[in-house]
Amino acid sequence: MAELPEARAPGSYRIALVCLGNICRSPTAHVVLESRLAEAGLDDRVEVASSGTGGWHVGNPMDPRAAATLTSAGYDPTRHRARQYDATWPGAYDLVLVMDGANLADVGGRTERVGLFRDFDPVDPGSEVPDPYYGGADGFEEVLAMVERTSDAIVAALPRALDAAAGSRD
Repeated sequence: MAELPEARAPGSYRIALVCLGNICRSPTAHVVLESRLAEAGLDDRVEVASSGTGGWHVGNPMDPRAAATLTSAGYDPTRHRARQYDATWPGAYDLVLVMDGANLADVGGRTERVGLFRDFDPVDPGSEVPDPYYGGADGFEEVLAMVERTSDAIVAALPRALDAAAGSRD
């Protein structure tokens, strides 16, 4: 499993999540990661954003199937509105995590601060998050399970990344 890069600024961390249209995978990850951060008491120190590499859905809520899957699992997907990826994000965020190889190519490829979301998956590190858009409800449930366990791993690793940044500036 990968390690989180140090925070750019002591005491805070910024994570951007990216998929194709910002209506299924990255907003699911956004909602779950924010929820897990709140549960861990890190929501005041870690900012999460999501976007899509394509602009087709900008301003729209997430896919109703993704929203229903999140709602049935106890999450609140209602605040999400799709955004388009901004090429300045790798310089502005501590970590940019994409959902698949095509998204990775669209954002300019892997760097120290850009990689796959599932690089942090404890079950299958480095795999892609499959796009459930053209499938049934089971695809959204599969994505949610991947996102939950990967989000847990990211949240567990964040204190070290936050502390490392603070320590390197002392």
